[in-house]
Amino acid sequence: MSARNIVLIHGAWAGGWVWDRVCGPLKTAGFDPVVVELPGTGSWNPDDVIDLAAVTEHVVAVVESLDGPAVLVGHSGGGIVASQVAERIPSQVTGLVYVAGIMLPSQMDFGMLCAEVGLASPVGISRWLVPVGDGDGTAVPPEAGVAVFFHEAPVADAIGAARMLVPQLESARLMAPVWTEERFGTVPRRYVECTLDRTVPIEAQRAMQRLVPGAQVVSLDTDHAPQLSALPELIDAITDFAQQAFSRTRRLEPAAVGPSS
Repeated sequence: MSARNIVLIHGAWAGGWVWDRVCGPLKTAGFDPVVVELPGTGSWNPDDVIDLAAVTEHVVAVVESLDGPAVLVGHSGGGIVASQVAERIPSQVTGLVYVAGIMLPSQMDFGMLCAEVGLASPVGISRWLVPVGDGDGTAVPPEAGVAVFFHEAPVADAIGAARMLVPQLESARLMAPVWTEERFGTVPRRYVECTLDRTVPIEAQRAMQRLVPGAQVVSLDTDHAPQLSALPELIDAITDFAQQAFSRTRRLEPAAVGPSS
């Protein structure tokens, strides 16, 4: 029997560590968690070109190395990557879960979404970001991380997580997916909305649900990081959907690699 893979994709300024408390419960529930570390996070070479295409290729390689298809779980900006991977290889993605995730319409970035919703700029953590290096990246001050990302978690957990945030290359953060109904649009989706989120406000989360319709929605009254603040509820949301997704049979041709993909 093929593995029941759940590929966990972190967001900006974070890393695979955001899933540390998720992996054990997923294994207990009979799934095979696979944690991805995205390029452009933490450190990078000045000459590297790390954009959505490069980040997508990195995750595609992970998924293609697995025994059997995978459910992709994208937290925050990791949702953009999950969408693009599903467009590239829909036959190997059996479902998508967005955790306070950026589930954007094709060719729209998060700034464009916020403008359409009417959210005043800068939104969320953006007002607190500090340029790093030559200005190609940004960092989150720990006190801002606690206040904006982790405010519903126990204080010690919030401080510990905020101290683990790392610099993020802007070209690997400010991304707009390009997808089609024939490929991404065929993949089942669940959106886990976080109503107390201070960086992806609930107005933006619900606008994405409206503009990219079709996702099942689970609502959690918590902050941007339910991995710390609402872990049992998050595990239930992921495993319930994954059970559904792996019970389906989907067969699509993989996307052609080339200028049009």
